Amino acid sequence: MGRIGETDLLDRLAPNGRGTWIVQLGLGLLATALAIGLRTAIDSVAPAAGPFVLGFPAILMATLFGRWQAGLLTGVLTLLYSWYFVLPVRHSMALKSPDETARLVLAAVNYLAVIVIAELFRRAVRRASDERDREISERDLFLEEFDHRVKNNFTLVAALLDMQRRRARDAETQVALSSALARVESIARAHRHLYRGAASSPGAVDMAVYLDELSAALAEALFLRGAITLECACDHGAMPRDRAVSIGLIVNELVTNAAKHAFAGRDSGRIEVRFAAIPSGWKLVVRDDGVGMPANARPRRDGGLGQKLIDGFVRQARGTTTTETGPDGTVVTVVLEA
Repeated sequence: MGRIGETDLLDRLAPNGRGTWIVQLGLGLLATALAIGLRTAIDSVAPAAGPFVLGFPAILMATLFGRWQAGLLTGVLTLLYSWYFVLPVRHSMALKSPDETARLVLAAVNYLAVIVIAELFRRAVRRASDERDREISERDLFLEEFDHRVKNNFTLVAALLDMQRRRARDAETQVALSSALARVESIARAHRHLYRGAASSPGAVDMAVYLDELSAALAEALFLRGAITLECACDHGAMPRDRAVSIGLIVNELVTNAAKHAFAGRDSGRIEVRFAAIPSGWKLVVRDDGVGMPANARPRRDGGLGQKLIDGFVRQARGTTTTETGPDGTVVTVVLEA
């Protein structure tokens, strides 16, 4: 359980109930010693002033941290100390007048009232803490079950797409299914990072870890080993899940496009993915040193599915895109709002 009992030290110092009375005795004696120490300091300035006053905070502290037994022990000891050492007939249990007797009885009643109130408060805090811990445990169990089910669903969808891709005889169909499979896997990675970092940053994804893993998976899926390499350098930063998924899908589309089209007729090349913080937000850069787009090349009127997807993902991520291309390669920059 999280913060056991909040102020209840017995759960920490005497787990499983072993040695409870020893801890309570120690807390009672410690609170009494503190009260007597303060009483001694006060007596050096104002002897016999407020003989029972310091018992109240000592009893309160002992009860909150060591339950009513420690509070009762502290109350009895401080009462006896004040009676014997502080009241006018010092070093004696004698009482000079009925007023002093009434004063002593009233102090004892007030001490008991403080113990009762402090114990009731401690129990209320304990119940609230236990209820909170129970709700947290139930939530964690639900999230774990939900995470397990979602991962199974992603795995099932990916397996079906991969199976259809392997069975497809048409090359264009295989390419389309491969692209769909890569998109599903990108969303699945964002989901994994969401639940991996849920304790420290609920609902957020560490972009450096996410994009590093995404780049490694793309390099393996697109066979970017050896001659054609994929490099990733990203700043750490927490992004909301939905926005992280959109950014990951942008990277997925841009890297896939570069791997397919940037190195036509070449055996080597490099693709770079950069994600960095800027004053206005974040900047994503995907660069390749490929052949670039021909100067007379015209985009398709319908824009193509890949370009439509990139535009849609950029809008979802609240960003704007610029593209620079030439014989030395292509650079796509996506500037994202903070």
